[in-house]
Amino acid sequence: MKDLQLTTLEQLKEYANGQVVELPPFAEGQPFIARMKRPSILGLVEQGKIPNILLSTAQSLFMGTKVKGEDEDAMLQNTLNVINILAEESFVSPTFEEIKEAGIQLTDDQLMFVFNYAQNGPKALKNFRSE
Repeated sequence: MKDLQLTTLEQLKEYANGQVVELPPFAEGQPFIARMKRPSILGLVEQGKIPNILLSTAQSLFMGTKVKGEDEDAMLQNTLNVINILAEESFVSPTFEEIKEAGIQLTDDQLMFVFNYAQNGPKALKNFRSE
């Protein structure tokens, strides 16, 4: 067994600042690199950032199930709302608010990247790098 080292508070603070990641580009030759952090879904629920009306959608997204009785239009809108909440919490620099204020709309690939990143952290990067 290898020698385990305690994680220092400094390391935890650095992790909390997020990491620099390359998202899918806006277009060929237009890379998008940002500092992102992986939000806690349970923390977002606890803080009321995921409203009760979206809790079943959030749960279904992360558990890979379908919400009973939810029509496809409502499911798509609720899914987009959850993804936007995750983007709001994931982007450190630039912030999601700054991106929106600049009139920039993220691509579908970028939004799905944010969703995958929020779920899987750095492991999500591998899926986009293999293309």
